[in-house]
Parts: sequence; structure tokens; C-alpha cells
Amino acid sequence: MKTKILCGTLVAVSLAGCATTKDEAAYRAEADAALKRDFHARGIATMDRLDQDELQRICTQYRDNPPFEVQQRLEAVQQKTIKLPADGKYMGDWRSGARIAESGRGVTWSDKAGNNGGSCYNCHQLSAQQTSFGTLGPSLLQFGKARGYTIENQKYVYERIYNSKAFNTCSTMPRFGTSGTLTESQIKDLVAYLMDPNSPVNR
Repeated sequence: MKTKILCGTLVAVSLAGCATTKDEAAYRAEADAALKRDFHARGIATMDRLDQDELQRICTQYRDNPPFEVQQRLEAVQQKTIKLPADGKYMGDWRSGARIAESGRGVTWSDKAGNNGGSCYNCHQLSAQQTSFGTLGPSLLQFGKARGYTIENQKYVYERIYNSKAFNTCSTMPRFGTSGTLTESQIKDLVAYLMDPNSPVNR
């Protein structure tokens, strides 16, 4: 008898849960409200960080897999945000690029505006000398050596760092240039780190 009562109770609870289940839009609205309630502006971390642009909203809506035609449209929009160097040069100093790649500082409330690193090792393997690195992104070891030290490849790397979402709509890689996280000079230095034949990446 006790078993029957317990089973009946579990079924009732389950059905009640199904009857009160919210749809995805309602959950999203609830989550947004919780973020805005609990996140407080401090230092350089301001409330506008919680605002999603169209691309972010669509990637959230489709769980990072929007329809192909939507991806094409969004990537075209993102491509237009990329500002190429006026001097036509894409490479800076690879030594400075190594420091930027290794630095994880920046964009948190306690940092000063403009004092940012790239945090590249959080996601990528870059040089053989590094024994600790993330694997969320592909290995970039010998990147320039494998692909060729051409101006076209330098331009591609510059654009990819500036705004990776121009090439992969829901890429987890930050839009370093579009967001203003890294300057043109810093991006050039990272390009050199990947593309200079003397860089540890390519040795």
C-alpha cells in the first residue's frame, strides 16, 4: 500500500511539473532579469555588458547553430566591422605579440581600461616552449610555417583576431578588435607572433 501511495505521489509531482513548465523564451527572460538584478556595475565593468547584440541573441536562440542562411547574413555584417590598418601592414613585433598572447589581464572590473592581454593560451597551443595551454581552440603551433608567410595569410590572421565571428558566426573566440579589447598595434603584434618565421610559434 505504501508503495502505491509513493508511486502515486511521484506521478502527481511529475505531472504538476509538466503542467507548470515554462517555455524557453520565459526562461530566457527570467535569466536576463536575474543577471540584471545580481550584476552590479563596478570599475570598467558596466551594465551594458549584459546587452546582447543581434548575433549574440541569435546564437543563444539557436544554441550556437543557426540556419546556414542566417549564418551567412550575420557573417557578412560582422565582416563590415573589421577595420584594416591604414598603412597596409599586418605584422608588428612578435616579441610583443608573445607577451600579449601570454597575458590574461584585462576587461575585468579591477583592470584599467586599455591594459589588456589576449589570453591566447587559455584556448590555444602556440609555442613548443609552453607546457600549459587550453584546448578549446585548435593548436596554432607552426601556424605560419604550415600555411605560408604570405601577405594574404597575414591579412586573414589580422581579420580573424579582429573579429572571428566574421568567419564563424557563433565562434567562442572574442571579437578583440570590434570590442576594442585589443588595439590595432596589439593585433599586429599577435599576427607577427603567428606569422613571423623567427617567432617561437614557427621554430
